[in-house]
Amino acid sequence: MALPVILVVGNYGDGEITALLPGFDLIALASIADISSIEPSRRAAIAAVAYRGHHPFGSAEMDALPGLKIIANYGVGYDAIDVAAASARGVRVTNTPDVLNEDVADLAIGMLLSLNRNMAANAEWLARGDWTTKGDPPLARKFSGGRAGIMGLGRIGREIADRLVAFKMEIHYHSRSPKDTPEGWVWHATPQGLAAHCDYLIVALVGGAETRNYVSRDVIAALGADSVIANISRGSTIDEMAMLEALESGRIRGAALDVFECEPQLNPRFLALPNVVLQPHQGSATIETRKDMAALQCANVRAYFAGGALLSPVN
Repeated sequence: MALPVILVVGNYGDGEITALLPGFDLIALASIADISSIEPSRRAAIAAVAYRGHHPFGSAEMDALPGLKIIANYGVGYDAIDVAAASARGVRVTNTPDVLNEDVADLAIGMLLSLNRNMAANAEWLARGDWTTKGDPPLARKFSGGRAGIMGLGRIGREIADRLVAFKMEIHYHSRSPKDTPEGWVWHATPQGLAAHCDYLIVALVGGAETRNYVSRDVIAALGADSVIANISRGSTIDEMAMLEALESGRIRGAALDVFECEPQLNPRFLALPNVVLQPHQGSATIETRKDMAALQCANVRAYFAGGALLSPVN
């Protein structure tokens, strides 16, 4: 009996997927955009895709895989995959939630601390010898005790909020409806209402068409002049031009960003700003979490071919 054929798309560590999917016939591809490079009869045999990438995986790509049964996404965000197109073709989609929540939340806190305490600038101050020749660097800003606004109180948003409680923050949040939260947390029915009541607007929304520019020009305008935006979700969730204008004009104090509209070619205007902390979309980028993500991705594939329940289904 022929082994199930799995297309492995993206940049995985050496042997990472091979070790997790023994007993399958694996085909490796750098990008789903290169799918036409696979010989047609071989391509027709592909029953599953282990997907790691941001290139759109839509109707055309699915139609090029007539035997496709499941797309197992590496990551909690699956906005690159056209789930409606998959469902219409009877293709199951899974993702890897929960295993990365803590790392992403930790990075959000780390970026905000770095921004407030001028950690990157102070490291450069020390390295240049300015501490010796000029004395202490400019004063930083206090982080504890502010008002945090969580835009999207899902799994990751809740992890961020829980951490901010330890910094004696007042917790505000916006979601479709009120959540079961500790006493004193404040729900805001609109994103503008949340923006008007926080010092730190932390975006933890899912990506996709429904949340594109959710943090709109009007939401950014509702922020106070001493406010900071942090984004660990998707670059598409914020009106990037409006945010850049607010940062450049000093309309808001700063931003801590792990994601951008056009990755990895971010707008060069960001690099000229003195009031930002920028990271290369590395919220889940730890050895431990990436290992867990790959394990859950492959466990979904194995569960499908074993006839069992999927561990983290999307559709």
